[in-house]
Amino acid sequence: MKSLFHSLTIGGLVLSPLLSLAQSPPRSWVDKDTGHRIWRLSDEPNSGGFYFNVNAYTPDSKQMIYTAPDGVHVLDLSTRKTRLLLPNPAGESRAAGTPHPVVVGHKTNSLFYTVSSPDKSITTVYKIDTNTGTIRKLTDLPPHTSISTVNADETLAAGTYIEGDATGKEYGSNAPPKSGKTDTPAAQGPHYQPTNKGEMMRLRLAARLPLVLFTVRLEPGPNGEKPGTMKTLLHSTDWVNHLLFSPTDPELLMYCHEGAWEKVDRIWMIHTDGTQNTLIHKRTMLMEIAGHEFWGLDGETIWYDWQYPRGEVFYLAGYNLKTHERTAYNMPRNDWSIHFNLTKDLDLFTGDGGDPGHVAKAPDDEWIELFHPELLKISDGALSGPDFFHPGVFHSEHLVNMAHHNYREEPNVRFSPDKSLVIFTSNLFGPSYVFGVEVQKAVNPPAADIQSTTELGRKFKPEAPPSGK
Repeated sequence: MKSLFHSLTIGGLVLSPLLSLAQSPPRSWVDKDTGHRIWRLSDEPNSGGFYFNVNAYTPDSKQMIYTAPDGVHVLDLSTRKTRLLLPNPAGESRAAGTPHPVVVGHKTNSLFYTVSSPDKSITTVYKIDTNTGTIRKLTDLPPHTSISTVNADETLAAGTYIEGDATGKEYGSNAPPKSGKTDTPAAQGPHYQPTNKGEMMRLRLAARLPLVLFTVRLEPGPNGEKPGTMKTLLHSTDWVNHLLFSPTDPELLMYCHEGAWEKVDRIWMIHTDGTQNTLIHKRTMLMEIAGHEFWGLDGETIWYDWQYPRGEVFYLAGYNLKTHERTAYNMPRNDWSIHFNLTKDLDLFTGDGGDPGHVAKAPDDEWIELFHPELLKISDGALSGPDFFHPGVFHSEHLVNMAHHNYREEPNVRFSPDKSLVIFTSNLFGPSYVFGVEVQKAVNPPAADIQSTTELGRKFKPEAPPSGK
């Protein structure tokens, strides 16, 4: 696909995309190590995309939502122009009353978000039209409850709360530390992982706090249920997290048992009537792990990072809910990624890599990757069974050299709806921004546009990331 922007015109002067105004990071360049063109899609320092498995695209595939310290923004995918949709109070992301995005709707061009009162006694759920900016209040939530996903027909949300008095039961969060040599303000984007995250997860799981998984109505129900009507799906002393409704089935909810992956049976599915609470992947080996689960875009398959055992053998595994078939694409250590994503027709996958401090301990894993999947041919008469995996392999192609990226900020890759870009968040210039890299290699780009991404990053962020590159 031909790039939308090969030059910038300012005051009648045509500039290369590499030339920038007032020390702004470059708008575009071609990665010397991969041959793929990269675009900076956001202008706001410390802006970033949604978590990799949370829908960010409007159902007409024309807009993507992202966040920045000054509020929630809309990216027009055809023109790549951005605009502020929902400002934060005082233009600061931690101010009282700050909107918290939940998910972009699968049915309407809408963003669902919550706002908590300053004392956090009331949380209100809202819906904003991404075209007109019209806001509608949907319901108030009881104290100490929260939601994290909205279903496919936009009638229900799901969330959790801790039963009883949880005062003093905090074990940390994903918010970045306020001080520390490696936790500099410039590195604190929306998905920056704190140094104490592992300890926090261990303590939270061990606490075994009584918890409720619930749904709440956002629209009137078929039997006269009013908005705000809550239904308990289960009680648990496991740490229930990462709720994610199916993108197509409004009655199907995926969730996980959170904690160190080798200590939990993580991936579960439940229906909105509270039935068919089902474990998706049952472990059969000590130190086997499965996690970072996400929905296929057709709503038929669940995909997840599967390591058999942890840190040694790596797969992206899939489970088809209709056929019950299982698939496992193998990859070498240097191709493992923190997060994966895919296209709707499953012809391409992508991953965001990781640094040597991650579970794979890979020496050369700091790349945004494009994966071409290949299912292996099965011999006639091969022994099979209902729980067997159909094996496959990923053939990788580097898209972006991420050696100067600090992987405390997780890139959270996703394909654009037309499959022309892999969109991710990176702090390679210091503050984080939203970027897109073209899936097809650049054809005859201007010589001045071909740059080392690592060297380009050093011009704006001289310090090396923790990996030392």
